[in-house]
Amino acid sequence: MTAKSNVETVGPWRALLSAHALVMDRLTSEMEEETGLPIGWHEVLLHLAESPDGRLRMHELADSMLSSRSALTRFVDRMELAGLVQRVSCPSDRRGLEVVATEAGRSMFRKAGRVHLRGIQEHFAQHLTSEEAASLEVMLKKVMTAGKVGEDDQAA
Repeated sequence: MTAKSNVETVGPWRALLSAHALVMDRLTSEMEEETGLPIGWHEVLLHLAESPDGRLRMHELADSMLSSRSALTRFVDRMELAGLVQRVSCPSDRRGLEVVATEAGRSMFRKAGRVHLRGIQEHFAQHLTSEEAASLEVMLKKVMTAGKVGEDDQAA
């Protein structure tokens, strides 16, 4: 693969970062205004909802999050105080802890999910054709796959 010039790469990179910042700012504001739920907490509840048994070990949750491990620990601490999640012993390893959404957490996730999906549609999806959205997904997955290959190379 030949290296691309800075002119070819900096413009798309800046556009990606700017679009992400703009959409996330709007999603964050709407989520907090309409539900009182910080967007990071919503992400925690999303990953718990997507897990097969509704629970994840802290390290599994951290690996799936966009935020840092220390931020995740703070989120879970605060979410536990708010009654949205609880830490429970791992059935397969009594020394390990898993995070599980409480009924209040699941209820808040359902409410917040409607706000989040509406925001994604309004601030992102409606501005792209179906073909553009599909192409964008393919392109970003290429970058993600290359990054994972790079991680594997570094770990070896």
